Amino acid sequence: MPEDVVDLLIIGAGAAGLLAAREVSRAGRTVALLEARNRVGGRIYTFQEGGFTAPVEGGAEFIHGDAPLTKALLREAQVPWLSTAGRNYEVQAGQVQESTDFLPDMPALLDKLQALPQDMSLADFLHTHFPGPEHQQLRERVTQFAEGYNAADARLASAFALRDEWAGGGAEDSPRPVGGYGQLMDFLQRQAQEAGAALHLATAIRQLSWQPGQVVAEDQLGHTLQARQALITVPTGVLRAHPTQPGHLAFSPELPAHRQAAAHLGFGDVIKVLLEFEEPFWPGVSAVPDLGFIFSDAPIPTWWSQRPVPRPLLTGWLGGPAATRHRHTPDAELLELALNSLAATLTVPVQQLQQQVVAHRVLNWGADPWAQGAYSYVSVEAAAARQVLSTPVANTLFFAGEGLYEGPYTGTVEAALVSGRNAARQILQA
Repeated sequence: MPEDVVDLLIIGAGAAGLLAAREVSRAGRTVALLEARNRVGGRIYTFQEGGFTAPVEGGAEFIHGDAPLTKALLREAQVPWLSTAGRNYEVQAGQVQESTDFLPDMPALLDKLQALPQDMSLADFLHTHFPGPEHQQLRERVTQFAEGYNAADARLASAFALRDEWAGGGAEDSPRPVGGYGQLMDFLQRQAQEAGAALHLATAIRQLSWQPGQVVAEDQLGHTLQARQALITVPTGVLRAHPTQPGHLAFSPELPAHRQAAAHLGFGDVIKVLLEFEEPFWPGVSAVPDLGFIFSDAPIPTWWSQRPVPRPLLTGWLGGPAATRHRHTPDAELLELALNSLAATLTVPVQQLQQQVVAHRVLNWGADPWAQGAYSYVSVEAAAARQVLSTPVANTLFFAGEGLYEGPYTGTVEAALVSGRNAARQILQA
């Protein structure tokens, strides 16, 4: 890295960092964008290598909710999107049946949640308001849904936040950018660089030394870069990482209140398994015509197709504490687990699946040193924690990222983009 002093260092070239770099550079400030990976995008990862016949999404894939900023930027980048299609199925007691609701018990849940006088964890809410063996299935289904969809730990997740999400239809069908989110990341990268931002890939920062009006970033090779301010957009998991863990970012002097705040934010793990086959065999599975999503109690419980695109690709998904338990499971074992899960879910011989697989990839985001998890959910303590992290330190250190977002799109690309835009405005106004 060069020794020049710039106005702003941005640590992390994910969605928040790229948009902030574009906005601050366009305002005439000098910006250096430092990214540990050899690519931009962070937990947005669109790729095609490894035998896949078209781009696939290893990370973020869907547009959740109205997402006004995301859609505006996609239009600016001339990237269209398509609504998902197909039917949803679930497997219960070995029987496949079509599922029209994500949670059939939603009305009863919302009635109790609306009457809740104060926030509590989802687990406490379920055991308080739906106790006893007669509600065991409901408790299990709601917990599995929150852990799978929100990547949340039910013991920590905010009942109020889930109430607002479910009441607003936050779990309904969501479209995909045609060709993947990576196009938007490349677009923002080009615009930031055209505005003057300097991008440094494969530059993992191990320490930020700071005092009011001065920041020195030191990478893992001992090179340094100086700036007047820094914007830290690394994932919540990296801020929570122990000093002995790969990917840990040190501050000098340390920021104990910010570390504690990061620990109180909800942040969940996800394992995503991508399987491309020679041909789409599932239309021949009579129990699941026009397959969109299918849910089961298999070890990898959720699968979806690319409908309406007739592509022979299925995506497996494991989220929340179940994914955390597999943080250190080798990818080869996770692939075997996924194939066995899919075979059991669709009642297809696993040998048949193995013979038809032409490309595969396991993305274990909890094991990724530069992510240490997948995305945020709202914990009971999240509001106070976000307040700490959103307050600038001596007008010198700023934080941004989807974990700091407050609004209806928690844990999404929209959350990251809004946070990056807001941080850029905060820096320029300061």
